Amino acid sequence: MTDEAAPTAPAVCSARGCGNAATWALLWNNPKIHTPDRRKTWLACDEHKESLSDFLGRRSFLREVEPFTD
Repeated sequence: MTDEAAPTAPAVCSARGCGNAATWALLWNNPKIHTPDRRKTWLACDEHKESLSDFLGRRSFLREVEPFTD
């Protein structure tokens, strides 16, 4: 057994079928089931940031969009 940690997979975009590296964190919650301070996170690449944000925004789920650093 070694003391080295296993390598972690890079964070990728949450868009279906996308394998691009995540560059944005979309923080959201569903007010019908989550407390107001709860935040769930979807990751997005530059290409899918707008479409994922629009999806969450149309449902009034989107709370914040922040740059993502791994």
